[in-house]
Amino acid sequence: MTDQTSRPLDGLRVLDLSRALSGPYAGRILADLGADVVKAELPGADITQAFGKVTRGRSGLYSQLNAGKRSITLDLRTQEGADRLLDLSAACDVVVENFRPGVLDRLGLGWVSLSAVNPALVLLSISGFGQSGPDSGRQAYAPIIHAESGLIGRRSDLSGDAPEDIALALADSLAGLHGVIAVLSALRLRDTTGTGQHIDISMLDAMLATDDYTHYAIDRHPVASARGESWPAPGGPILISSDRRHIWRRLTVSFGLSDPDSYVSLQDKLATRAKLIAEWIALHADRESLKRDLESAKIAWAEIRSTQEVLRSPAVVDRGVVATVTDSDGCDRQVVRMPYRFSAATSGPARGVPASGEHTQEVLAEWPDGP
Repeated sequence: MTDQTSRPLDGLRVLDLSRALSGPYAGRILADLGADVVKAELPGADITQAFGKVTRGRSGLYSQLNAGKRSITLDLRTQEGADRLLDLSAACDVVVENFRPGVLDRLGLGWVSLSAVNPALVLLSISGFGQSGPDSGRQAYAPIIHAESGLIGRRSDLSGDAPEDIALALADSLAGLHGVIAVLSALRLRDTTGTGQHIDISMLDAMLATDDYTHYAIDRHPVASARGESWPAPGGPILISSDRRHIWRRLTVSFGLSDPDSYVSLQDKLATRAKLIAEWIALHADRESLKRDLESAKIAWAEIRSTQEVLRSPAVVDRGVVATVTDSDGCDRQVVRMPYRFSAATSGPARGVPASGEHTQEVLAEWPDGP
C-alpha cells in the first residue's frame, strides 16, 4: 500500500544558488514536492527581502519563495567558497542558478567544472535572454521581459492606455515553472543514460512559449481580444468572461432579450445590445440572484477580488491553499502552498522559512556522502 505521507521527490538533493524570483521559485516548487532544497545565501541581501511585511527577519516575498528549504552561507568569491560549491555539487542531483550568463564561468565554476565533479548533475540556468546570443549579457527583470515579449505593448493596444507593466512578476514565474519541467525531464533522462544536463532557460523564451497570443505574431494576423469584461452590477462590478456576442445569444435564449429594430446600423445595434445587457444586469434585486441567472444562462462570471480579499474566497479556503509552517525558532507563519495535489502522496513545505545560513554545518556534515 502506498504511503500517503511520502512526497514525489523524496531523496532528491537540490542546491539553489539563485536569487530574486525565477530560480528561488523553481527551488520552492521542488521543495514542496519533497526535494531537500538547500538555499545558498550569497554575500549581499536577497532583493526579495525588500518586498512585504518583515517577520522575524524574513520578508513576505522571501518567505513565500524559500519556505521548506534549508539555508547555508556561501561566498563564491573566495577559494573556500568555490571549493565548497564543488563539494556540494558533487553530492547533489540538481543545481539552480540565475546569474547573468558567464558569471559562474569567470569564477571557474561553470558547467564544465561542475559536471567534471559530478557527471550526473543537472544544472538549471535561468537568464533573461538565454546563455548565448546578442542580448545574453543584458540585465533582465520581469518588467524587461514583459516589454520585450510584447505583453505590455499588447495591453496598451487593446486598452488604448499608455504602456504599463502588470502587477505580477509573470516572466519570472513562467521561467521557474518551465525550469522545473526541464529539470524533471533531465532527471528522467538521467535514469536511462546516467548523464546529467545543462538546461538553458530564457525568460523571454518562456514567455513566448506560454503566451496564447504568440500565434498572432507568427501569422501576422490582427489580434482578437479574449479578455473578460467588467460590468456594473448590484453590490459592485462583476466580471463576465465572454464576448458580448455570446452574452447576447445566451440572454436571448434564456431570458428573451430581443434585438433592436433591424433597420438600424450595425454600430447602433451593438451599442443598443450593450445597453440592454447592462440594464438586464441592473434589474436584479441583489447579487446572488444575478449569479444564479448567469449560471442558468451558462455565462461564466467572477467576483473581482482585491489582494486582501482573495485568501478568504470559499474555493481558496476549501482547498487549503494557505499552509502554516513552523520556523526553527518554534514560531508559525503562513505561506501559499504550491498547487500540487496527489491521490496517494503529499506535497507542501516540509519546514518553515530558514534564517540565513542556519543549516550550514548540518548540510556540510550530510551532503559530502553523495546523492
